[in-house]
Amino acid sequence: MSARVLIVDDLFPNIKLLETKLTLEYFDVVSAMNGPDALAICEKGLCDIVLLDVMMPGMDGFEVCRRIKATPTTAHLPVVMVTALDQPSDRLRGLDAGADDFLTKPIDDTALMARVRSLVRLKAVTDELRSRAMASRVGDPLAAAAAETGHNANVLIVEDRRSAADRLSAALGQYHCVETVATPQEALERVKAGEYDVVLVSLDLQDHDGLRLCSQLRSLDRTRTVPVVMLADAGDRARIMRGLDLGVHDYLVRPIDRNELVARVRTQVKRKRFSHSLRESVQASMDLAVTDGLTGLHNRRYLDSYLAGLFSEPSLRDRPVSLLILDIDRFKSINDRFGHDAGDEVLKEFATRIRSQTRGIDVVARFGGEEIVVVVPDTALEAARQVAERIRERIEAAPFVVQRGTCSIDVTVSIGVAARQAGDGEPGALLKRADLALYEAKQTGRNRVVAAAA
Repeated sequence: MSARVLIVDDLFPNIKLLETKLTLEYFDVVSAMNGPDALAICEKGLCDIVLLDVMMPGMDGFEVCRRIKATPTTAHLPVVMVTALDQPSDRLRGLDAGADDFLTKPIDDTALMARVRSLVRLKAVTDELRSRAMASRVGDPLAAAAAETGHNANVLIVEDRRSAADRLSAALGQYHCVETVATPQEALERVKAGEYDVVLVSLDLQDHDGLRLCSQLRSLDRTRTVPVVMLADAGDRARIMRGLDLGVHDYLVRPIDRNELVARVRTQVKRKRFSHSLRESVQASMDLAVTDGLTGLHNRRYLDSYLAGLFSEPSLRDRPVSLLILDIDRFKSINDRFGHDAGDEVLKEFATRIRSQTRGIDVVARFGGEEIVVVVPDTALEAARQVAERIRERIEAAPFVVQRGTCSIDVTVSIGVAARQAGDGEPGALLKRADLALYEAKQTGRNRVVAAAA
């Protein structure tokens, strides 16, 4: 897996050492020897992950990390702090600054590559979501990420040593809602029934393989995006590396520092919520692409795609389907007399009343102007005509109230109905018959339903 790694260190020999190791593993490397240069590279989008030395003159690594994570356009970049400092207070400062992980000098090659690959995989997924979310211009997920606190999460702890579980729960309980279980079976039952923001798994469960549980959590659809944090002994390095290869997000080594525990969970929660906001933005953009902005109905693009599927999918080609085309009678006179704003209000209410008379499986789409199409699957012509009649009666039953309740308008609708016939090879034939039936309804007096001959 190739990626661009930014090495930030004020000592050139340190840069060359890391550059050599990473280049041999086919990573592209860029470097900076001070904080301002590193920030400039990050802001230009020239790197995928940052290996950041702590001890630098002027702007130290903590401040560089803080600025990267506080800027919406760079907050998504994984930052690994490289330091000779191994005191819990130093690690806490880094985590508070937003660091994703630490590497302690002298750097172990296995740990370096495992951590870089893990974070690069995570960033690749996030980048795809960011790209789609930003293209959609729905909200501002980057600004939301910079403002996220990472508190008030649902945390599940899998630990069979009661004293250890109680300590973990007490440390996290003041910031989050915490639940504890003792076995993988209980954990899997909980995640099936509830929503969790992060799961902590002990690798030293008695009679159980904690690493296998981590693997299951990463593979299940329901928990695939939930951060998993391993709890391991310092001597269990091989399984930690294996867990990172499996996609586990982070780990803590016993004895666990309380502040580091809180900070690492907070980081994982913030990252999960950021990814969730990106996915919601992408989904919103997808919805907008197939939704009419005025009425909230499906748009013509969605209707065309849906009808094409009804006629091309082998399993759907022989099933009955009917189609209604509805057109508001004398809609132009409504616009001319009351204004286009009132016309828009009528269209919105028109759509609402139609939806109230259709099923969840029916497709209601704005066809253009004041015309709406209703596709009624698994329905023969006579049953579809009855649906159309119910809609016609509902439209006529009560005036449409517009202009903040100061005006009411009597509205009627003409409807053409057609059903798919054996010779219909594409949707155009069905639409044409329904349109001709609509024309007949208009010509014979309006406010009526006409069904095309079978």
